[in-house]
Amino acid sequence: MKIDHIGIATRSIEEGLSVWRDALGLEVHSTEEVTEQGVKVCMLAVGDTHVELLEPLGPDTSVGKFLDKRGPGMHHIAIEVKDIRASLAELKNKGARLIDETPRVGAGGCLVAFVHPSSINGVLLELVQHQ
Repeated sequence: MKIDHIGIATRSIEEGLSVWRDALGLEVHSTEEVTEQGVKVCMLAVGDTHVELLEPLGPDTSVGKFLDKRGPGMHHIAIEVKDIRASLAELKNKGARLIDETPRVGAGGCLVAFVHPSSINGVLLELVQHQ
């Protein structure tokens, strides 16, 4: 396993890029809308991992609600796994509270699933399996 990316909630990707790209010099790897999750995402390369800027597509989306409640900042940590279904089953077996019982398609076409922060020391965890 390895850290795939760190998700950062921002009201505007352009606003986020002023820090991550313009001030820090990170290179934009990709930008896309993931309508099923209600976000526009921008991946910036940091070595072999990424910073993922998350802009809500509306105020009633999960990231929109996050921003209203907490403001911009770290949203989640994503861990790359080889077999997301097996990882979910193992976490559930060990008592973890899963947000996603089954994986769904995320940014870049990879499979993703979220684990509730109450099970991961207050951190929203995303599991990622690249196709």
